[in-house]
Amino acid sequence: MSRIGKMPVAIPAGVDVSIKEDQISVKGAGGALSLTQNALVKVTSDAGKLSFQPANDSREANALSGTMRQLVNNMVVGVTKGFEKKLNLVGVGYKAQAQGAKLNLTVGYSHPVNKDMPAGITVTTPTPTEIVLKGADRQRVGQVAAEIRAIRPPEPYKGKGIRYSDEKITIKETKKK
Repeated sequence: MSRIGKMPVAIPAGVDVSIKEDQISVKGAGGALSLTQNALVKVTSDAGKLSFQPANDSREANALSGTMRQLVNNMVVGVTKGFEKKLNLVGVGYKAQAQGAKLNLTVGYSHPVNKDMPAGITVTTPTPTEIVLKGADRQRVGQVAAEIRAIRPPEPYKGKGIRYSDEKITIKETKKK
């Protein structure tokens, strides 16, 4: 059995988990999230802990038990603490400005780029060259961060562009005569 799948998910106080035949729902202070349940994984709840067991001995059921466990764990962490991604803008004149649920970027194009944030994602700009995304759904926060980064990905010669705060860019050497 999957090593991750063996570990139970602890449910902290203030988090409500409901298991139905086709869906697992998690509600907490940070919001409410739901996940479609797979028939190859049996989910049991006892004494504030969720356990995930493969329904049969197939490899797929074993793999899905670990995946389901981690997805539910991410939902529990998301509604309690939330997830955060930081992006940095590198380049002369590159700046970002958050206006409610909109992000305005000036990243070297002839026009400003406006990005609308989906529901459940908040964006802040502590400095003009820093973007902080927060939300309860880990997948959605990561996807929005990837979409913002794709507007102007870092280029390999000067390193200009939008990058994750922990991302290291390998700078290429220019052509020599």
